[in-house]
Amino acid sequence: MHGSPATGVGRTPARPGTGDTLNGCGQAARPRERPGRAQPPDEAFAAAVLTGLGAPRKSIPSTWLYDERGSQLFEAITDLPEYYPTRTEIGLLRDHGTDIARHAGPDAVLIEIGSGSSRKTPLLLARMEHPFAYVPIDISRAFLLHSVALLRDQFPHLHILPTVADFTGPLQPPHAFHCAPARARRVVFFPGSTIGNLAPDEAVSCLTRLRELCGRRGLIVLGVDQNREETTLLPAYDDADGVTAQFDLNLLARINRELDGTFDLDAFRHESRYDRQRHRIEMHLVSQREQSVRVLGHWFHFTAGETIHTENSYKFDRADIEAMAARAGLRRIDGWSDDDDRFAIHLLAPPEAVN
Repeated sequence: MHGSPATGVGRTPARPGTGDTLNGCGQAARPRERPGRAQPPDEAFAAAVLTGLGAPRKSIPSTWLYDERGSQLFEAITDLPEYYPTRTEIGLLRDHGTDIARHAGPDAVLIEIGSGSSRKTPLLLARMEHPFAYVPIDISRAFLLHSVALLRDQFPHLHILPTVADFTGPLQPPHAFHCAPARARRVVFFPGSTIGNLAPDEAVSCLTRLRELCGRRGLIVLGVDQNREETTLLPAYDDADGVTAQFDLNLLARINRELDGTFDLDAFRHESRYDRQRHRIEMHLVSQREQSVRVLGHWFHFTAGETIHTENSYKFDRADIEAMAARAGLRRIDGWSDDDDRFAIHLLAPPEAVN
């Protein structure tokens, strides 16, 4: 349950679209607020839902789990006792933030992919030497703005340039790149094991885009959940308090609200599964009875037990990361994992980068 999405199923990118417009290298123009119900439906969301529900095996990309309510629920998930990735990654950042800052160097531009609440960001910014700018990129506009407001209070002299964008597609370099000091390194911070929401080939494509974004001297700070123990994995994605179930079912509530859907949320239940062969967790919404649902005037039939596949979370180990990085034109230059070897932070850079 991390950040973003992919082949139709994944967890935390953002929908295609432009981000905020930047006012030179100063304050960022505020992204427009999400349209209300009177506005036409989001075309990308509508297309993803209609295509996914019409497929032989129904699925909707996890991108669309992250409206404002979904983002709030995900933040609640990260505080649950069963959900170990967030607290483990935070521990690693506390222990090794100074090492990461040393690799980043002075005057760096920090770009965070799938920034969410940006709760991990201060652990890096506080250790970095005169960071020039922070560019958070996230799918949820309202959630992004709230997080940025809190960070501006903590770092009043830092250029903070929020961008609403989909990291699974091309990313436009922020204007801050052109205004930063010549020695500034572009550091892409990709935490939360969002890379795990992508199938291996998609992860390679994503890493390739991030390499292009950060440039020849760039650095990628990649957080990865590498746990493959079912006894801890399954509860992390199906907690006893039912918060993950609310998060998953919120997708149906969003379809009802934004796409004139008729889903009965009580007629579906959340389920997590572990695919041992692919080393991935899957999230599904299971139809509890035979039923038909209308979305934007289109009818979709469900048999009892049929599912909507809403997320994948691959558990890539170090060998997987090194192999995918090599295919993306990157190499692993440093990294750390926790004592239980469940979670790791990898530093990746182009071969020509000076460390």
